[in-house]
Amino acid sequence: MTALVLVEHAGGAVHDATLAAVTAAAKFGGVHALVTGDSAEAKAAAEAAAKIAGVEKVLVAGGPAYAGSLPENVAPLAAQLMAGYDAFVAPATTTGKNIAPRVAALLDVMQLSEVIGIEGERTFTRPIYAGNAIATVESSDAKLVLTVRATAFDKAAADGGSASIEDVAGPGDAGLSQFVGLDASKSERPELTSAGIVVSGGRALKDAATFEQLIVPLADKLGAAVGASRAAVDAGYISNDFQVGQTGKIVAPALYIAVGISGAIQHLAGMKDSKTIVAINKDADAPIFQVADIGLVGDLFTIVPELTQKL
Repeated sequence: MTALVLVEHAGGAVHDATLAAVTAAAKFGGVHALVTGDSAEAKAAAEAAAKIAGVEKVLVAGGPAYAGSLPENVAPLAAQLMAGYDAFVAPATTTGKNIAPRVAALLDVMQLSEVIGIEGERTFTRPIYAGNAIATVESSDAKLVLTVRATAFDKAAADGGSASIEDVAGPGDAGLSQFVGLDASKSERPELTSAGIVVSGGRALKDAATFEQLIVPLADKLGAAVGASRAAVDAGYISNDFQVGQTGKIVAPALYIAVGISGAIQHLAGMKDSKTIVAINKDADAPIFQVADIGLVGDLFTIVPELTQKL
């Protein structure tokens, strides 16, 4: 079997989630990569994708129609290319979740979402009930379309490959949308979903200023990404780009520090696969302590500054 992997990129750099998708796709056999974007960006991304270990061929569709990789234009292209492939694999990111369902619909097949394990050519595992149960599913469709959870698969090496690059053409502009521009948040911190350490704050931090005063210095000392619970985001402490949870981003860092987070199922679904979980909360009965490896029961307004100072 040969799989076609959707490449996510920015500024010519391939996102880490794509590297995990390549690892997942390699379980089928051969791996080809699909790069879309405006001509210059697509060319740079294709050259980066060609270096990914395990990728045999890179297909590039560049031009104004593919600027911003709009799903309305990319999905028909991918569906057309799928005539020569057995599986379409996309990272379970905002972009992947936007494109993959459209590809599945155009192919008239089911989509397998948030796959965390590939047990065979047509057998997969995926979390259900907010990650409290793992379902094993089998597809009988002729073509496979799946999104894979990046934290469940190792990242393929970004260097070491020497894939060929081939230009491809698709249906072009579907006339349903237009890419105007991208206003993305910029940060010198590690990207949340691929960070080795994450420091997250909850509603107990009281307000945005306190969140900034307590969480950011601790994250700075650890070189960590900053996360937040949905309650903290809803309260306006920080933007939803930083939300960890079932309705936010899924993380699985080596160290996850939860500060003032009670541990609602919504939040646990997004971080409980972290290797080591440290919880700081004054409520000894908080559900977060049920998944924490290290629990500090006490006032976060005392513990966090002291911890930051001693690091």
